[in-house]
Amino acid sequence: MEDNNKKCVDFNINLAEISVSQEDKALSLIDSVSSVNIACAVRSQSPLAMKRAVENCKFKSKVLGALVSLPEDIENPAELSEEEIEAIILYQLGAISAFAKACSLNIEYVRPEGKMYELMNSNKSFALSVAKAVKEFNKWFILYGAGDILKEIAKETDINIASEFIVDSMDAVEQLKSLIESGKTPDTLHFDAQSQNASELIEKTKEIVEPRPVNFNNVVASGWVE
Repeated sequence: MEDNNKKCVDFNINLAEISVSQEDKALSLIDSVSSVNIACAVRSQSPLAMKRAVENCKFKSKVLGALVSLPEDIENPAELSEEEIEAIILYQLGAISAFAKACSLNIEYVRPEGKMYELMNSNKSFALSVAKAVKEFNKWFILYGAGDILKEIAKETDINIASEFIVDSMDAVEQLKSLIESGKTPDTLHFDAQSQNASELIEKTKEIVEPRPVNFNNVVASGWVE
């Protein structure tokens, strides 16, 4: 039962990544989170892994997000042109959206991964290119990220964003608690599904906040539902 005294924040994990073994550990955590970032054509184990990940999310009634990445053979990603970044992102969004459509589902957000995540949160020019590509594909998508640059590009491109906090240790759980107490609650929390203590971190975090998707939280905040 949901504790009405707790704030509600999105909990997200990655699924179907290349680095994951066939027995995807993340599958055991789906019930504990509200959103799932499904690795697309660049980071996915295979098209079949993507298909099964979408099907699992449908069965568990979880919100779908696209986990987009840079190809590993790119030596200087910060030097990519806007057109190149656009092509890399649209290619991946098209792939995951096809599987979602086949299951009568919709992708709701985009979460960059790895070097793309780092650059988007530190390089404004790169971040603007990412935001423009995501918005070109679907203006309603939410872009997950962190830091001041994310807020700046949101103003300049009018893209929907969700500020993310990564919970990767017990210290991070305490930091999250301090953020919430100071009125700086993030929109979404990311947990590394492959870490040994992922389940423990999720359960500890649930003592502070309840998992609920970003879009649903936005609807509640708007006053449309209680």
